Amino acid sequence: MTRVVGTVLNGLRGFLIGLAEIVPGVSGGTVALIVGVYQTLIRSASSLVHALIAGLRFDPAAVRVSWREVSWPIVLPVGLGMVTGIFVGAWLLEPVLEDYPVLTRAVFAGLILASLWVPIQMVGSRWTPALALVALASATAVFLALGLPGASLPSASLFWVAPAAALAVCALVLPGVSGSYLLLTLGMYEPTLSAVNDRDVAYLAVFVLGALLGLGVFVRGLQWLLANHFAITLAIMTGLMLGSLRALWPWQGPAGELRAPGDDVAMVALLAAAGILAVVGMIVTQRALARSGSEGSNS
Repeated sequence: MTRVVGTVLNGLRGFLIGLAEIVPGVSGGTVALIVGVYQTLIRSASSLVHALIAGLRFDPAAVRVSWREVSWPIVLPVGLGMVTGIFVGAWLLEPVLEDYPVLTRAVFAGLILASLWVPIQMVGSRWTPALALVALASATAVFLALGLPGASLPSASLFWVAPAAALAVCALVLPGVSGSYLLLTLGMYEPTLSAVNDRDVAYLAVFVLGALLGLGVFVRGLQWLLANHFAITLAIMTGLMLGSLRALWPWQGPAGELRAPGDDVAMVALLAAAGILAVVGMIVTQRALARSGSEGSNS
């Protein structure tokens, strides 16, 4: 029974990560941090990359070793949940984002603001003035980058799909970087959302191939950074998340320019608070589940 509950919860975690990948400004990596599967997914992704490389080298023994290092009881339900979340999110969130952009951004701004606590507490007592400056510098860089105009690539061509996917998948690995926002900046967000809703197999196949290639290149470097430079890597992640709040400022113009608060400021504040409470609830629930799991293993 406990295993079934764990599988369902992991599927729900993946579903939330998949939903996040649909929303411009929200990072799937951030949600993975909140729900407590981030480091497991990074380790498993790295093992899968090792297995793929070993397969290309025709080294079956190394493939088996890397394959066994993958946390399949977590990866499989999370992966299935992510795919479901992406399709459901594309179906549900597209009209909501279109019809209520200010209120939707308010909720997600609250989610990200509360999520800052996760990497901050992971660094813990290792915070120093130098690390704080690193976080501030990365936040400033992201804030400025998000103010750049879209590149408007010729999105009708499949030639651009794989490179865009390789770049966007970084968001799945790096908290604070929104894959959807990167696609939006490259002019690829709407074509990708339409491909998901229209079940455009050719487009999606090229996109997945690009994402896998990007993941293979990026995840190994990030795992090395987490293993050898944990505190500074988390400090940079904190800054990335903080800077990404620019994309979620509720009041924006057609080109993403920031505007002063409108008459709906009270409703926006209420929804942002709801987003904060949602993250607090997820963190508390995650900790309670982890605690009960450890107690169960000790009994």
